[in-house]
Amino acid sequence: MLNQSEELDQIFRALADPTRRRLLERLSSGPASVSSLAEPLSMSLAAVVQHLQVLQDAGLVRSEKVGRVRTCQLVPDALRDAERWLGARRTAWERRLDALGEILAEHTDHEE
Repeated sequence: MLNQSEELDQIFRALADPTRRRLLERLSSGPASVSSLAEPLSMSLAAVVQHLQVLQDAGLVRSEKVGRVRTCQLVPDALRDAERWLGARRTAWERRLDALGEILAEHTDHEE
């Protein structure tokens, strides 16, 4: 099993590509076959499969093959760790910006 840092790296690498984000957006509406996911994209089916493999390797998507049809779906809560990481960064920056705002307000008050 990957450690949390490697898992986050995989998730962010997967999300860095606009095609993969588009695929995730589509899958947020529900499961879809690979061919229906590929339909609106201007790329080969093989290229779409490669993008889906990256999403699957990152744990964001799972797929199942029934007969000749491969269906993909989002993995519930797969983005939770990334969300927590981003939330912690946001909280830290908000504290720093609040402190800076207080310093600037204090400095402005002393000038008047």
